[in-house]
Amino acid sequence: MDPKRELTSVDLAALVGEFGTYEGAKVDKAYLYGDDLLRLKMRDFDRGRIELIIEVGEIKRAHTVAPERVPDAPGRPPQFAMMLRNRLSGADFAGVEQFEFDRILEFVFDREDGTTRIIVELFGQGNVAVTDGEYEVIDCLETVRLKSRTVVPGSRYEFPDSRTNPLTVPRDAFDREMEESDTDVVRTLATQLNFGGLYAEEVCTRAGIEKGMDIDDADEDDYDRLYEAIERLALDLRNSNFEPRMYFADDGGDGNGGDSGDGDGDANGDGDGDADDSSPDRVVDATPFPLEEHVELAAEPYDSFLAALDDYFFRLELADEQEPDPTDQRPDFEEEIAKYERIIDQQQGAIDGFEQEADALREQAESLYAEYGLIDDILSTIQDARSQDRPWDEIESRFEEGAERGIDAAQAVVDVDGSEGTVTIEVDGEYVDLEAGRGVEQNADRLYTEAKRVEEKKEGALAAIEDTREDLEDAKARRERWEADDGEDETEETDEEDRDDREWLSMPSVPIRENEPWYDRFRWFHTSDGYLVIGGRNADQNEELVKKYLEPGDTVFHTQAHGGPVTVLKATDPSEASSSDIELPDSSLEEAAQFAVSYASVWKDGRYAGDVYAVDSDQVTKTPESGEYLEKGGFAIRGDRTYYDDTPVDVAVGIQCEPYTRVIGGPSSAIEGQAATTISLEPGRYAQADAAKRVYRQFRERFEDESFVRKIASPDRIQHFMPPGGSRIAEE
Repeated sequence: MDPKRELTSVDLAALVGEFGTYEGAKVDKAYLYGDDLLRLKMRDFDRGRIELIIEVGEIKRAHTVAPERVPDAPGRPPQFAMMLRNRLSGADFAGVEQFEFDRILEFVFDREDGTTRIIVELFGQGNVAVTDGEYEVIDCLETVRLKSRTVVPGSRYEFPDSRTNPLTVPRDAFDREMEESDTDVVRTLATQLNFGGLYAEEVCTRAGIEKGMDIDDADEDDYDRLYEAIERLALDLRNSNFEPRMYFADDGGDGNGGDSGDGDGDANGDGDGDADDSSPDRVVDATPFPLEEHVELAAEPYDSFLAALDDYFFRLELADEQEPDPTDQRPDFEEEIAKYERIIDQQQGAIDGFEQEADALREQAESLYAEYGLIDDILSTIQDARSQDRPWDEIESRFEEGAERGIDAAQAVVDVDGSEGTVTIEVDGEYVDLEAGRGVEQNADRLYTEAKRVEEKKEGALAAIEDTREDLEDAKARRERWEADDGEDETEETDEEDRDDREWLSMPSVPIRENEPWYDRFRWFHTSDGYLVIGGRNADQNEELVKKYLEPGDTVFHTQAHGGPVTVLKATDPSEASSSDIELPDSSLEEAAQFAVSYASVWKDGRYAGDVYAVDSDQVTKTPESGEYLEKGGFAIRGDRTYYDDTPVDVAVGIQCEPYTRVIGGPSSAIEGQAATTISLEPGRYAQADAAKRVYRQFRERFEDESFVRKIASPDRIQHFMPPGGSRIAEE
């Protein structure tokens, strides 16, 4: 069986109680690694140092870890981490809650100046949202813009739609969920009751129910046993009646199942031991109590579920690191491509289904208006009878009598449900459920609203299918690169530079050599000829560049369009003697022009080219003509200008590995020769922060040493080199 990489809803329900023992701990610092791993360093009077890890990427988890197992701090804290430090430093951990039975944890921190909530979404793409005490989003790792819910800075955090909580579901609601299913018992528990696959099977096993039993074959006695098994599970979770276990799949030994030890060594729950040679081959799960579904697996007991999770994910990471080097064997691209194609087919089917459902709901709403008088007669009859306290059974009988007498309104009534306060009618051969206490317009509005909600689901599915299509194209591109590299390896004349690039990408550990040059706070790049180009990020920096850093021999670029940065092509370094005799190469001038137009409003407006002019440094002045006024960041030009018409936008972001390890960005002709790998961008629909996260994920896929990418190329750092406005990764 495959190892667990995401915590389940049952896991989170168990964690809430154990996290409660840390209430009162004070936050020292927050760290963000890449775009999906958050670490909170806390201290407790009794326990000392506490390290909380939250990961929302391919692995989704939230638990404490032993201090010696935390990753080294990133060199430069990104903006998200700095925001958390400002809000949480010295704050008290006030507790954690699970949102209903969803895979969402809400961590609460209190300080004199207010409350901060960290809401962790451990499902789908994963997300971490930081809100104030009133749930206004301060910042989030992923922005969510769906019609059904929005998670963006400045808006109120919106939880997903409520789902059935199997731990609190009343018996009558449980029976109704089961009876309305059209599949087998285990799938019903997994989906309708939201248990997920493993715990749906566990409930069936504990209840002695055949998992594959068709729901139509289940009787009252079966429902009794299932509901009792769920109640026992819920009781264990409420009372923290845990016996945590870590389970192993013994791939090569003679493991005979059951608990494999007496709690010695690392099984004592202290979480500070390493996996040793005597352990079974692979960790596959960690659970808050023994599972009958895992009875055949070797297991180790733990004193706490948090300790079990700490050890489990530590060993899982070790196992992942020991997997065969993917560069030594050809990846199964065909299987990956087939998988994405299957997912696209499923997503397209869901989209088609949402469209049909929304159309049907709108048609029902329109049919209400088409038969307004008839339906108003039905609803008014029910409302008048209820105002006289007539029972629902009597109302239903009156409609049946009316139907026998041939009354049109009565004949249209199919069913009356007093428990739900609804009436089902037949209009144009279609059944429509109406809320009896509402009028025709209100019922029609409800159906239109429901149609909109289904349309929102379709929008989410459309976004998901686009992501899957990008994954599919990426897999195809990686296959082509692999096959091209194979062909190059068979020839004697392999390009030396390409060989160096592959070496950096495949190195298991890339050494970090950091350097923060004086110009790092500006926009900057080095041309393919080695000249430095600097651009202002705002009016203050434009002003500073002209007043402080503009030297004889430099060339200044600016776009014809309003809103462009001051761009300076430096002839010399500030530490060198300036000279006006240096002749700058045409290639550097052209790259500087591309830089100027790419980081101007041209890109932000979604255009692919713009006009740029260049002047010598002595033509630029901050002294206006008589009667003129220069705004902050503005300047005056004297003399002739050299124009670069229809200059195309061109931005690439890359990771440089020598002489320093850092993110760089600028025109692709300059960046490609200086970076181990690059990604080209073009104007697009993704917000700057979202596009930066997409670039970061691709970089992580390209480097064998993912920790290196996390440390030096966070999305925040990548965003530093991206143009303002929307972007997308250019098609390969």
